[in-house]
Amino acid sequence: MKIKDTGLTEDEINARANEKARKRKEVRDRMLATKTIEKGLLMVHTGKGKGKSTAAFGLVARAIGNGFRVGIVQFVKGKWQTGERVVLEHFPDQVTIRAMGEGFTWDTQDRARDIAAARAAWEEAQRMIEACRGADPAYDLLVFDELNIVLRYDYLDLAAVVAALQARPDRLHIVVTGRNAKPELIEAADLVTEMTEIKHPFQAGVKAQKGIEF
Repeated sequence: MKIKDTGLTEDEINARANEKARKRKEVRDRMLATKTIEKGLLMVHTGKGKGKSTAAFGLVARAIGNGFRVGIVQFVKGKWQTGERVVLEHFPDQVTIRAMGEGFTWDTQDRARDIAAARAAWEEAQRMIEACRGADPAYDLLVFDELNIVLRYDYLDLAAVVAALQARPDRLHIVVTGRNAKPELIEAADLVTEMTEIKHPFQAGVKAQKGIEF
């Protein structure tokens, strides 16, 4: 049977499509053959759109499924009872999570306290990085959730933070989340994803909801 407007039969269309797919696979296979480097990545999730931490915790789930050991430091959401924290507590042999922050600046209204919390969280993050040196690293993946927020407010020394992240062990993966990532961090990163806000329920008066935002 001829297919309308093409003058070709279904079998002929399928044959053409299969040939195009074969050629695409050949090109992709040649491209993949050139990718031979294996290294720990510095990944940054930033932007005004929702999903930065969500994507990071999705990566954590993938890592757990592959038998990785994961360390997490939350720089801001310490007081929040989040769903992901409840789930990850079921994997104590693979996941260490430290909720160090005291909330957003507009919640605490105490800059000195915010700075102290940020510094304590960064000390914990540095301990996790150092625990990954040597023959038996403690973690394969680290997530520094909302680190970009405290860097944005200059609560930590940016140059020192970037230097520590760059000096991570060769096979250690690190994810940094939060909007307004500093240009220096973006430059140092291997992978940067910007979440773009196109539409958000807040704009229609919808509040943050359990299971979606936390």
